[in-house]
Amino acid sequence: MAVGLVIMSERELNRIEVLSQVTQGRMTAVTAANVLGLSRRQVHRLLKSFQTEGPAAIRHKARGRRSNNSIDPAVLEFAVTLVKENYIDFGPTFAAEKLAEDHGLKVSRETLRKLMQDAGIWLSRKQRRTFHQPRLRRECFGELIQIDGSDHRWFEDRGPPCTLLVFVDDATSTLMQLRFVTSESTFSYFEALDLYLAAHGRPVAFYSDKHTVFRVANQSAKSGHGMTQFGRALNALNIEILCANSSQAKGRVERANRTLQDRLVKELRLAGISDMDAANAFLPSFTERYNAKFAKVPRRADNLHRPMNIEPNRLRDVFCFRDERLVSKQLAFSYERQRIILAENEVTRGLQGKYVDTYAFPDGGFEVRWKGVSIPYSVFDKDQRATHAAITENKRLSAVLEHIKIEQDKAPPKKRRAGKQRTRYEPTGRRNTEGWSSRLAQRAKKKQAEAAQTAAE
Repeated sequence: MAVGLVIMSERELNRIEVLSQVTQGRMTAVTAANVLGLSRRQVHRLLKSFQTEGPAAIRHKARGRRSNNSIDPAVLEFAVTLVKENYIDFGPTFAAEKLAEDHGLKVSRETLRKLMQDAGIWLSRKQRRTFHQPRLRRECFGELIQIDGSDHRWFEDRGPPCTLLVFVDDATSTLMQLRFVTSESTFSYFEALDLYLAAHGRPVAFYSDKHTVFRVANQSAKSGHGMTQFGRALNALNIEILCANSSQAKGRVERANRTLQDRLVKELRLAGISDMDAANAFLPSFTERYNAKFAKVPRRADNLHRPMNIEPNRLRDVFCFRDERLVSKQLAFSYERQRIILAENEVTRGLQGKYVDTYAFPDGGFEVRWKGVSIPYSVFDKDQRATHAAITENKRLSAVLEHIKIEQDKAPPKKRRAGKQRTRYEPTGRRNTEGWSSRLAQRAKKKQAEAAQTAAE
């Protein structure tokens, strides 16, 4: 005797148990309706079927049958074949559109997505995820300092957006330096680095992204000796600069940025701070509380920060924008849309065809030097619109544009003439009275006259 197996769900088994109790008189139909979440009419209908056909009557009649909307397996196989032959690099959405347009084969994108995944021609977002090998922390404090700039609305709607420069120790995740600046530029990093060195000394190396402040984008550039102004300053201080190939590589500072964008924003809100000056004054106390909560103990107790190897009065020459300019025969050169004219003396007479060093300081000062000796000069500039400190290699130019607008608003508006502008040219009437191509015009008139005569005849 063959015994058939009937597959039922947990809900169906629960209904059978309740209906059995109603049949045995241990439960009323009203109670059964409340237990099953059905109406009394539905309970009586199920009870009638249960008494006549048995437990099999409670089983859903569509179980084991194909769906009315199901697609024939041969059609699905044909769709996968078309995708392999014609749309191998298409996504499921685009491939479904092309199958409907070009082949008249309507397959939903989700069905096609599952078919492509099963066939190995499409990977889900989860499957495409790349896992980065975690980089081990450095062993000692001050061995590697990760730096980054975080552009954010730190003051929410109370103030304009700005950038927070973040210095994080790799070994301990300690916040070494925080500084609010207008934008991420060379001079702003010089300012933060000066404060860092005064507080901690020189670390072994800095770890940054490939922003133009830290890395020369054009490797074939002739000036700069293959390094940026920030890199030149670090080289003078005997500090190494390393550039990460991905944001995950400098995950310590990236994780700190996310935490700061959450906690620091709210701390500034509670303190009622809405400008950078007050925020910079608030940062030391916040940094102390942050490090007490999140800083870790290094594997080795050594502090690799070194004392400064340069006199404090010489740091101004390090934290500046240095460049070289070729002196012309007129003892002049161009710099930032200006014409710099050297004062003629015994030193400058011999500088024709030679390079001099230019020093642009964050406070707006400018010097021209030859072998360390400052040279007097004069500036010829018709239309200067912005200072050198404002024209920097910014990742975001909102601050620079705002500065330029302010400077342009200060300048008096230029007078413009309406209509056609008068030139210095005044025709004399002695030449070209018949136009610029007088001979050609005469020939054309002659040909027209001959053609008209021929037509008349």
